[in-house]
Amino acid sequence: MASVTPEYEFCTEVYDDSSDEAPCNLDPNPAEVITQTYIHSVICAFGLIGNALVIVTYLFYKRTKTMTDVYLFNVALADLIFVVALPFIIYNEQHSWLMGSVACKMLRSAYSVNLYSGMLLLACISGDRYIAIVQARRSFGARSRTLIYSRLISSTVWVFAGALTLPTLIYTERFEEQNLGNETVTVMCQLSFSKNETAKLMKVMVPSLQMAIGFLLPLVIMMFCYSSIVCTLLRTQNSKRHKAVRVVLAVVVVFIICHLPYNVTLLNHTLSLFKVRLCEAERIKLQVLSISRSVAYLHCCLNPILYAFIGVKFRNHFRQIIVDLWCFSRRYIHSSRTSRATSDFCISGLKSSDGSNNMSSFSA
Repeated sequence: MASVTPEYEFCTEVYDDSSDEAPCNLDPNPAEVITQTYIHSVICAFGLIGNALVIVTYLFYKRTKTMTDVYLFNVALADLIFVVALPFIIYNEQHSWLMGSVACKMLRSAYSVNLYSGMLLLACISGDRYIAIVQARRSFGARSRTLIYSRLISSTVWVFAGALTLPTLIYTERFEEQNLGNETVTVMCQLSFSKNETAKLMKVMVPSLQMAIGFLLPLVIMMFCYSSIVCTLLRTQNSKRHKAVRVVLAVVVVFIICHLPYNVTLLNHTLSLFKVRLCEAERIKLQVLSISRSVAYLHCCLNPILYAFIGVKFRNHFRQIIVDLWCFSRRYIHSSRTSRATSDFCISGLKSSDGSNNMSSFSA
């Protein structure tokens, strides 16, 4: 069975194999499937933990007070949707899509929604940081009103991402394909078209939109905003400026490393869709595409570290969550044997960094 496949990969022209006239088999070998399954499992585990912690922090510990807070919450939500959907995609790929046609459409669409919403929200974060740092004097008096704007912008991003996902939602189908040369049947969940004209249009439009809006547009915005921020920071006489510059560079470098190989390979694959290709060359290309796609998936695990946990206040809230979870388990599992020291530790742990009481629902 094929491993996780993006929405643009579907049956194309007959491939030219110079060695014989047998049909070209592009299915990955079992070793590739097992390796990719383990990699995606690790991505799911770390992505689920990191993004869930961000969401829990904003829901119970840290209110969304700025535009960046709102964007970070929505980025974590988008990444969480994807990492929750990914295990189901892997399972269905390896078990002939037992969950049916509705699950086929919804799970394939989850990747597209995450791609567009997540990338555009990262661009919004860079824009907000640009305004706060480079245009600090102009934005100082208006920061109190921007929370409403950020929620409106985030809602617009989600609606826009949903609109861009419509082709995937509409044309993705669960269907059976008879294998040539034997009587076995392969069940697939891919884009399927009844007309050649529609197929040709979608084969180009879907990956083109993915590259243009899901990568190039956010990259251009981030490069402009963060380069301006770095120039501004380098002109200031601040002892923390070097750390801030390193954080900015890390954000941009990780974004490029994760997404540039995948989009370059995707562009090469799209440009060759309507050409006659050798079987072995196409097999190698799909292997590279699969590896680079897994690297792109890794970005959803790194977002919480790059954008949330790097802040001192956010790390304090994270430690507070750990303390509350530990006290919760002590209270309900060992309540009859809880020592005085444990009680004092939990009481002191429930106080926030400013000394105020920060009782959460975990320890209520």
